[in-house]
Amino acid sequence: MPDDQFSADPARLDHTRVHQLLSEHAYWATGRTREAQDAAIAASRNYGIYTAAGEQIAYARAVTDGVTFAWLADVIVDPAHRGRGLGTRLVDGALADLDALGLKRVLLKAAPEARAVYLRAGFAGLDEPETWLQRRSPSAWGGWHP
Repeated sequence: MPDDQFSADPARLDHTRVHQLLSEHAYWATGRTREAQDAAIAASRNYGIYTAAGEQIAYARAVTDGVTFAWLADVIVDPAHRGRGLGTRLVDGALADLDALGLKRVLLKAAPEARAVYLRAGFAGLDEPETWLQRRSPSAWGGWHP
């Protein structure tokens, strides 16, 4: 594990590996095309953990305006490398990078199996959740749904 390296350097990203990890191991990314993933990468701050040999074994991204708000998304660790604290290292590294921006808020949607990682990193339930709303795209969902 000490040889695994966290990086926020976008030049290190393995776009093919990121798409593979998400499309094969993340239920929320089911059906996401490589083109859509590449567009998401281009519009985000990106983070990875890499083995000493340079293989990317974890990924996360943050969508942000760089001033007030960020959404941490697509946090994934290769199943072959889970249980070694890499998810915690990935989230901690991403949050350190985002904290340097002085953002007011970082949000995420926590999968049940990763909730403890996020709670340890300082995430908590939304203040005034009744004031938050969402709008789902009719094109993405085949029409309006509650």
